[in-house]
Amino acid sequence: MVVQVLNTAAAGMFAAADRLSASAQRTAAWGLEQSQAEQKVDLAHEAVEQVSAKTDFTANAAVIKTADEMTGALLDMKV
Repeated sequence: MVVQVLNTAAAGMFAAADRLSASAQRTAAWGLEQSQAEQKVDLAHEAVEQVSAKTDFTANAAVIKTADEMTGALLDMKV
């Protein structure tokens, strides 16, 4: 069961990192577009996406930390 939790949390961390990277690339490309009419990047949306990705990453990291602590407590009881 712990392994499933760790796998799920790790997958969530990778997904959050991918979302953050994609948003950062869109934000960086915003100023490079040809004209105002062609700019399709909503900077407010990208800011929210980046904060959301960071929060998701942090939450998944907390899940991994908690699973590690629970495993340690379980092993301590067994000894």
